[in-house]
Amino acid sequence: MYRERPSRVPGAVVWRRPGASPGATLRILPDGCMDLLWVGGELLVAGPDPVAYLGTGTGDAAGYTGIRFAPGTAPAVLGVPADELRGLRVPLADLWPEAEVGRLAERVHTAPRPGVALEELAVGRLASAPPPDPAVPGVVAMLRRGAAVAEVADAAGLSERQLRRRCLPAFGYGPKALMRILRMDRALTLARTGVPYADVAARTGYADQAHLSREVKALAGVPLGVLIA
Repeated sequence: MYRERPSRVPGAVVWRRPGASPGATLRILPDGCMDLLWVGGELLVAGPDPVAYLGTGTGDAAGYTGIRFAPGTAPAVLGVPADELRGLRVPLADLWPEAEVGRLAERVHTAPRPGVALEELAVGRLASAPPPDPAVPGVVAMLRRGAAVAEVADAAGLSERQLRRRCLPAFGYGPKALMRILRMDRALTLARTGVPYADVAARTGYADQAHLSREVKALAGVPLGVLIA
């Protein structure tokens, strides 16, 4: 069973998922977030997904442990712009010195709770990292509410082009893409509570149910009904 809890890192959650059967398809939906993962005895980074990421189960009994950072906060921990990792899963050793990653991996491996060790790693990095872009929280909040990109740019005191330049390293994609992803996330949350699809569309800013269906299929790769079955 998937489990998560709030992290000491602002906006982040620490989570754990059992290992998937060998060969099973894992569909990871885009959510605007980035994760630091402990999988198969290795530290990995999951970059921001523009569409659903399809992985394959390995049957690892230890499962998957991770810390999921709120949109726009992982680059401060990792020291890498989000757009360089868009749609990727990469070993942490590709981003940081191999010797350092080796020490960190040993610490996570020997920890009673790997999730706590990942959290401590992130907290330590944030303590010495430059502060994140101050525009990020406001941009995310407005896009999550469904605000238009022009409205978000105006509130941030930026042109739309400047806003896009600020969003790419923070989120991995521009504000319009992030808005679509956050809107789908809101729609799925509502649909899973049993709200009729037409009402979901109206309450989350889609033109109609057909628009909702097209967007979910484009971002998730499968129809809405498959995701909430």
